[in-house]
Amino acid sequence: MARIALLEDEIALREEMAVFLGKRGHVILQAGTLAEFWPLLPGIDLGILDLMLPDGSGVEAAARLHHFNPRAGIILLTARSALEDKLVGLEGGADQYLVKPVRFLELAAFVDALLRRMGAGWRLEILHHRLLGPEGFGMELNTHELTLFELLAGTPPGQIVTRRALIAAFGEAWLDYDERRINTLVSRLRRRWREGCDQELPLKTERGAGFSFGGTIQRS
Repeated sequence: MARIALLEDEIALREEMAVFLGKRGHVILQAGTLAEFWPLLPGIDLGILDLMLPDGSGVEAAARLHHFNPRAGIILLTARSALEDKLVGLEGGADQYLVKPVRFLELAAFVDALLRRMGAGWRLEILHHRLLGPEGFGMELNTHELTLFELLAGTPPGQIVTRRALIAAFGEAWLDYDERRINTLVSRLRRRWREGCDQELPLKTERGAGFSFGGTIQRS
């Protein structure tokens, strides 16, 4: 899953793309002008940008997006198919240049390829209480599960979050808390992730110490 910004002044096309990509598990942010696009820049993983806009160019949007996130993917859309136009777009930082009308399956293939190349990792959406994996699967979290992943996100991959620190983050007293509740919480998380996407959650129990996570978790 990724946070994708759609910058397209054709409202119908933009909304169709948003629905299509949203169904594939992505968070979609929409804008019809550069002025609407600028506030969306922080946290964008990939931009799908119209080349010709009412108040400027998609090339300008691509440059500004790369300023905020040098690793962001860029796909430019345009009705102009001339080689010169493609070169302008590619030289302006675009990874792909698609000519309208856009075939959505082709667009999705380019999006997936870019995200694989970018190495999109784990993301913790705190506001929405959701953990998102590199392959796009997302899982809703309850309050205690979210607290665990917030602590894990604040430590380097493989570093231990102790049971004592976790219990304190729960707002509980160390001596009064039944640690079997944590074991149940972790077991339930692993089972739900495995059942949801047929993969193992890299949440490791460090015997006698606490828990670690085999990957970097970005908070948003």
